[in-house]
Amino acid sequence: MITWNDFERVEMRIGTILDVQDFPKANKPAYQLTIDFGVELGIKKSSAQITKRYTKEDLIGKQIVAVVNFPKKQIADFMSECLVLGSVGEENDIVLLTSDVPVENGLRIG
Repeated sequence: MITWNDFERVEMRIGTILDVQDFPKANKPAYQLTIDFGVELGIKKSSAQITKRYTKEDLIGKQIVAVVNFPKKQIADFMSECLVLGSVGEENDIVLLTSDVPVENGLRIG
């Protein structure tokens, strides 16, 4: 069990995907995402293994939820700056966590 204070330290924010590129150097099929988290946090990049369910075109303009206060993580030749969140089904079939209505980029999830 974690405490409420532990949970409050995890900073989840809403961001809009601006760009999606293939990531052929990743060990598992993945995309490189460029995400806008608004004025306060700006633009961040992430690697996401979401190629089974989403095309690049599906992702442009989609608002997603991501953890933005983890340390950066080197993945092959790419530096991932946030962790995009999704539910993980069988065989790593990931469904992204999204907002059901458009909201301001950077809003905190709580």
